[in-house]
Amino acid sequence: MHFCLTGQYTSRSLEAILENPTTDRQEAARKLIEAAGGRLISMYSVAADGPGVLVIFDVPDPSAAPATSGLTVAAGTLQNVKLTRLFTQDEIKQVRQNAARLRSSYAPPGS
Repeated sequence: MHFCLTGQYTSRSLEAILENPTTDRQEAARKLIEAAGGRLISMYSVAADGPGVLVIFDVPDPSAAPATSGLTVAAGTLQNVKLTRLFTQDEIKQVRQNAARLRSSYAPPGS
C-alpha cells in the first residue's frame, strides 16, 4: 500500500539539522520504513507552511504507515503531519468495480 506523508520539521529538529547540515534525513526515513517492512519510494523537501518533507512510501501492512508517522511525531521530529493513502490505477479500477457491484444495495436518504 502506498502512502504520502507530509509534515513540517519542529524547531528542535531544525536546530539539530543546522548543527549538522549534512545529516541524511532520507536515510533515516528509509531505515524506519524498511524496519516496518516497507520501501521508500521518494522523499522531497518542501517549503510550504515552513520547512518540511513529503515522503512517498510503500508498506505491506496498513498499520505500519500510521505507526511510522506517529513515531516521527512522538520523537519530536515532525509536526502538522498528514498521512494519505495513495491508490494505484489498478486499485482504483477495483474500487470502481466494487462500487458498481454494490450500487443497487444502497438506499440514499429520502428514497
